[in-house]
Amino acid sequence: MRKAIFICIALFTFCSINLLAQQWTDAQKEVWATVKDYNDISAKGDAQGFLSYFDDSYCGWSYVLDAPSVKDEATTAINYWIANSKTLYYTITPAKIWVNGDFAFVHYYYTQYTEDNEGKKEWEKGRWTDILLKKDGKWLMVGDHGGRTSK
Repeated sequence: MRKAIFICIALFTFCSINLLAQQWTDAQKEVWATVKDYNDISAKGDAQGFLSYFDDSYCGWSYVLDAPSVKDEATTAINYWIANSKTLYYTITPAKIWVNGDFAFVHYYYTQYTEDNEGKKEWEKGRWTDILLKKDGKWLMVGDHGGRTSK
């Protein structure tokens, strides 16, 4: 009986935390919609569409790089990655979204299943932080940080 009560309390707590995490403000929902949009575009293999969400001032830092990269370097890497692999499946899950006027931070988890040009398929999971600035009514990425966390 105690075990059943413990399980009920644990499930209630888990569900309550999950429900609270999903109660976003309109601004947070708008930012998250943008993050979902450019991740969808990237997953479909549209490098130029994805890069249209990068501001010219962009400076990001992937876990696989030794130093941050600017937009030109990110453009080269994204064009290479999209030309040499295909996303078969992916999902993103928000962890925290912070918005202050025209500035936002989005922390999220991802899982993806990709196939390279030689047919090798691979699962990957990790986390990203995207830093966004709203310009002329559109949220643009000015920075990011993240990548694979484990195999």
